Amino acid sequence: MNDSESPRLAVLLAKLSKTVYRKAEEALPGMSVKDYMALTNLDDRGVSQQRLAESLHMDENNLVLLLNGLEAAGSIARRRDPDDRRRHIVEITPHGKKVRERAERGMAKLEEELLTGLSASDRATLKQLVLRVLQNQAASARQTEAARP
Repeated sequence: MNDSESPRLAVLLAKLSKTVYRKAEEALPGMSVKDYMALTNLDDRGVSQQRLAESLHMDENNLVLLLNGLEAAGSIARRRDPDDRRRHIVEITPHGKKVRERAERGMAKLEEELLTGLSASDRATLKQLVLRVLQNQAASARQTEAARP
């Protein structure tokens, strides 16, 4: 199959995304990929709910639903920002750190399975390219948002 006959890269990325989501259900028992992504975006200082929504590319309403589940599970805590009582700061709890560590191990195994056959160099290149695409998309989204009246 020559390059003009093969599926477009966007189609291949969509297929890979579906595979990752499906296999992640096995690698992350008891949590979703979105739960995992939220926990990996939290640190000991806490993150504003708005910044977390931006990093996860989620609207605030959907993020609230996600955080409600994580809070009910004891993985995160939300508190008011002392400098701006309208804002919430999201913090990972000690339990959340344990959950994240277990999830990291599961995702490392999944990544190893998915990338079998790629050299360390290929993996590093793939990661750099995906990060660049995501950064470009984030910059484009910021420009679009800034252009809105």
